[in-house]
Amino acid sequence: MDLIKTDVAWQRDLGARLQAHRLNQNLSQAELAAATGLARKTITNIETGHGGTLLTLIAVLRGLGLLGQLEAFVPAPGPSPIQLVKLAGKQRRRATGRRKPADALEEPAPKPWTWGPNA
Repeated sequence: MDLIKTDVAWQRDLGARLQAHRLNQNLSQAELAAATGLARKTITNIETGHGGTLLTLIAVLRGLGLLGQLEAFVPAPGPSPIQLVKLAGKQRRRATGRRKPADALEEPAPKPWTWGPNA
């Protein structure tokens, strides 16, 4: 992948890739245009690297069944380093001890108090 290409070169390369996907699916430009609601001339312009908008690209990707590729094209940002540090501080560091059931915590009822030598 050549990152030093000009914008026009990238546009032509992307158009050629879209054309290859269309041909691999055995679709004519007219069929893709009908599926996307775009004009056939618009499909021709995109495939030859002569313009197009983001909405047009999305329509073509949808028509080719490649719309899911947009997630890889511009992935959603992950948490920032500061957010990661904050989340790390809230992680569990040890397990809680085993607790006795609530009825085991109650003390037995005291015996009645008696006065005298038999106590």
